[in-house]
Amino acid sequence: MQLPIYQADAFTSELFKGNPAAYVPLTHWLDDRLMQQIAAENNLAETAFTVPVGNGFELRWFTPGEEVPLCGHATLVTAHLLWTELGFTDPEIHFFTRSGELIVRQEGDLLSLDFPAKQTREIPLDDSYTAALGARPLKLLEVAGSNDQLLVEFATAEDIASLTPDMRAVAALPYKGLICTAPGNDCDFVSRFFAPAIGIDEDPVTGSAHTLLVPFWAEKLDRTALQAKQISSRGGELDCELNGERVIMRGRAVTYLRGQISL
Repeated sequence: MQLPIYQADAFTSELFKGNPAAYVPLTHWLDDRLMQQIAAENNLAETAFTVPVGNGFELRWFTPGEEVPLCGHATLVTAHLLWTELGFTDPEIHFFTRSGELIVRQEGDLLSLDFPAKQTREIPLDDSYTAALGARPLKLLEVAGSNDQLLVEFATAEDIASLTPDMRAVAALPYKGLICTAPGNDCDFVSRFFAPAIGIDEDPVTGSAHTLLVPFWAEKLDRTALQAKQISSRGGELDCELNGERVIMRGRAVTYLRGQISL
């Protein structure tokens, strides 16, 4: 069996920046174990798979370690490749996922992701987070009923840039990923994302994290339009907006690879 595979960098207009993701378009779903093996072989933060359905596509995402319920950058990459490589011509694409319907639209030279917003609640500080991250946070905030991602607030962008986590200690915490954030110096807020428990020590640019970050900073800064930077070594920039119960994230993508999987 031969499968097409593509790779692109998301939330950047420059190759080798932003967050790389692979995309494998399918005509029908493969066995879950096989898709997980493909994702592990790719060894990227995410590999996306789609199957056409109705007026759009079913979409699933796999890290090297497991399937995840939501991924922003791989959704951006998938939409970019559908438009640039696979002949899709409608100005918006509807994706049907474990997190509900997601829409990607063309807005000039930007692609706009329309995702559900997530509200957080503060939980007590715990010294285990200070030990794992190597610095003491100001606040810990979780999504009620979820152990997927924890929002960790620090005082300054310099605090975020200087974090040197103990990845084994981070992986042992009860949340799959830690979103570390602080006010930005040349933007509204900065972040970094650590998820060694699911095979990603540090994710370069994390769209799903901004479904928590944007509502949090919109309330804190009292405005809905926000400029964000994820200050990983590759770096990425997002133009964000809180629109009611939805988060809009705008960015670009650059194609890196076209290939074929032989199974």
